[in-house]
Amino acid sequence: MNEKEQPRTYSIVLIFLAVRLMMIIALPLDGLRGYGDLAHFFNLAGLGWPYLNYWVEFPPIFPFLSRIFYQISVGREQTYDYLLFLLFTIAQAGVMLVFIKLSLRLYSRREAEWRSWIYLVILIGLPYGWWYFDPLVVFLYMLAIYLILLDRSVPAGIALATGILTKLFPALVLPAVWRYQSKQRALIITSVTIGITLAFYGLLYYSAPENTLASFRSQGGKSSWETIWALVDGNFNTGNIGNLMDRLNPEASAITTGNPPRISPYLTLIPYLVLGIWLFIRVRINSPAAFISFIGLSWCIFLLWMPGWSPQWVMYLIPLILLSLPEKESALMTFALILINLLEWPVLLSRGYQTGLWLTVITRTLLLILLGYIWYRQVFHHPSENEASLVEGEAAIEKNNLRVIGS
Repeated sequence: MNEKEQPRTYSIVLIFLAVRLMMIIALPLDGLRGYGDLAHFFNLAGLGWPYLNYWVEFPPIFPFLSRIFYQISVGREQTYDYLLFLLFTIAQAGVMLVFIKLSLRLYSRREAEWRSWIYLVILIGLPYGWWYFDPLVVFLYMLAIYLILLDRSVPAGIALATGILTKLFPALVLPAVWRYQSKQRALIITSVTIGITLAFYGLLYYSAPENTLASFRSQGGKSSWETIWALVDGNFNTGNIGNLMDRLNPEASAITTGNPPRISPYLTLIPYLVLGIWLFIRVRINSPAAFISFIGLSWCIFLLWMPGWSPQWVMYLIPLILLSLPEKESALMTFALILINLLEWPVLLSRGYQTGLWLTVITRTLLLILLGYIWYRQVFHHPSENEASLVEGEAAIEKNNLRVIGS
């Protein structure tokens, strides 16, 4: 990025911060809370320190941050909520900044700006960005992708580990790392990531083994929700588990709600695992664009296998779509996924229309299959219109760099 592009970058980020802060100041608190999980986070924080005093269904970093905010707010829910709003806003500003830098690395300035403005509109308007803590994870895994492209192996590993300790999803980046980076760099990133993750969990297990094991067990024991598998099982519920006081009893983490799976997820894992291994062996990633597309393909395979889906998870796919698909296709796919997920939650499920899942789940599954096919074509086949755009973008960037050097 040259010096002429930096003000444009910061102006987009500043616009996001300004609009989000105006929303926080102007909207009533109940309107900001909306249909999110802030009340659930607050109630959990009131139980004490996660993993140490109770089990929790999330990896440790956010529950610990939540407890710290609870103490700073002296148990006042209103103050606690505003602290989370600010935290999520800062995280999304970081995502916006990383996204712009990645766009400028892949495309010409004009196209990078177009994609950045689309992403800005989404971040400002999509309420999942302040209803849940996923913006923290999106920032960490996008930061890891950017650091990997800069060949910053140790910082990338730290970012990935921090993301995994906030939510396990950033681990999906690791297969692409081994096909894009040299074996030495891939080994460094993987070692740092796994080492930090295991060390953190090891410390928690040493301090509170029962609650740590219960926290792991709580995710594996969940019934299916909001997926094709959930429709097969007859589960028309969301992904929330247990009640508040159950968190004080490690045994309660093994209790499942909803119907048991008619097809075991361990059985369905086999064909998806075989597909993933086959793709991993065949793929040769030699460009940042292919690297991002293969991460997206990994996401699609994982989500099609997953017994559950939460609508806010669309936030993990949006930046990858906007960075890798052609302009019109990226906008169309992004807004189609957003609309179908908003229709599912909060429009249908919050109003008790569980049968609407037949529409939203099937449509989203078809979109994920289509998206996976598009990413597969980008990674494994000849250059497409999008890759030609990337080449033009790289040429434009190189031209700009030469102009700066010459001046």
